[in-house]
Amino acid sequence: MAEEKIEPSKTDKTNQDAAIKSDPGTVDTTDPQEHMRGPLSSLMHKIEKAAEENDAKDIQIKKEEGKIPE
Repeated sequence: MAEEKIEPSKTDKTNQDAAIKSDPGTVDTTDPQEHMRGPLSSLMHKIEKAAEENDAKDIQIKKEEGKIPE
């Protein structure tokens, strides 16, 4: 049985024929959602920021109440 070798030129062109291409700013990143733009992505980023701020406030309140050791 002969081993088939994949030519590098074929693997590099995998996205060129795609109907929907990856955003060049999000390729090769560990978390592409951080760099996405658009109306839905902007809304999701705002929700994420508000949730993080709310969590920080909750943790601070619980520390003040003595429920979480500092």
